[in-house]
Amino acid sequence: MESQTANNRNIIFLVIVAALGYFVDIYDLVLFSVVRVKSLTEIGVSASDLKENGIFIINMQMFGLLLGGLLWGILGDKLGRIKVLFGSILLYSLANIANGFANSVNSYAIIRFIAGIGLAGELGAGITLVTETMDKEKRGYGTMIVAGVGLLGAAAATLISENFTWQTSYFVGGGMGILLLLLRVGTFESSMFKNAVKSSEVSKGNFFMLFSNKKRFLKYLYCILIGIPLWFVVGILVTLSPEFGKELHSTEPLNAGTGIMFTYFGIAIGDVVTGLLAQVLKSRRKTVFIFHLLSAISVIVYLTSYGLNGQTFIYLCLFMGFSVGYWATFVTIAAEQFGTNIRATVTTTAPNFVRGALIPINFLFLFLAKKYSNITAGFILMAILTVIAVFALSQLKESFNKDLDYLEE
Repeated sequence: MESQTANNRNIIFLVIVAALGYFVDIYDLVLFSVVRVKSLTEIGVSASDLKENGIFIINMQMFGLLLGGLLWGILGDKLGRIKVLFGSILLYSLANIANGFANSVNSYAIIRFIAGIGLAGELGAGITLVTETMDKEKRGYGTMIVAGVGLLGAAAATLISENFTWQTSYFVGGGMGILLLLLRVGTFESSMFKNAVKSSEVSKGNFFMLFSNKKRFLKYLYCILIGIPLWFVVGILVTLSPEFGKELHSTEPLNAGTGIMFTYFGIAIGDVVTGLLAQVLKSRRKTVFIFHLLSAISVIVYLTSYGLNGQTFIYLCLFMGFSVGYWATFVTIAAEQFGTNIRATVTTTAPNFVRGALIPINFLFLFLAKKYSNITAGFILMAILTVIAVFALSQLKESFNKDLDYLEE
């Protein structure tokens, strides 16, 4: 009885620390989007160049996430989930502190690239630990809490940036990461990973295993594709809201920082609702499908809201955020599709490939926006991404209540 109580305490602590880790991760991840205009203006970027320089820097951050996803995912399966958490936190914390001293577009971009590598390890390792440690009937609640608390980091980024300089905002992010590093000392390794380590003949953290088998590769690809509409909404529709506002003839300039904050409020609420709905329906696939349809509706409403004001913009961001609030459920689906020996690799790389997909999406958006308009480009891309995501979802098997204690051969 006492050992069960102690185990429950350990699991609760693990979920809390994972949630706080994701809080810091999201704070740092969206901070550039929040301070883009203010920080770039202060280092000498002209108003006409804010959009293209901003997209260049966020592309560098996303490229860092792509590489970091590979690095930390492989290390997570080879060395353990805990070691990845320590390494990634230390890297992005130091990078964010350095970011406060950026004085040119190039130095800014290089530091965001390094920060991106560090930020790539947090969510995947945390979700992997939670899914492998909790009971299969309840693990959806654990990942729901991690995402619900973690996504509030975006609100913190906005509030701090509005009351302090952009440099201080980066220093705060780095400081929170260092504090989190100390808190991580009390966490423990997944028993499933420990058991996998004992099996010396099984390949661990072999990224190429995902490509050596057609069925396994397609399953991995589908896991990535179901999440791509989310980052289009956050990375383009909300981040470039000042530009969209002009085309929508908004009655006042739209603030991207405010938009990011309320979008993430919506995502946090959506993550809690999707987590609960998945438990009720006993299906993560049905839940994500419902939210894909909802997200398409929310974007249509946003891109047809001519003459909107600041208050309407906030409501729209809440709606769009809520409708793409399937992030934790998407990552959980990815974790549940693969064996313990490559689970961290999948769970860490999949969300970062989704984030990294923003790079080609950005290029396609810029091409379409120049040919047509921001609004038309937004419609075309959201339609394409939603169709792709729904198709990918239809190809995956239901993973709710699936036993995760197995290895990929």
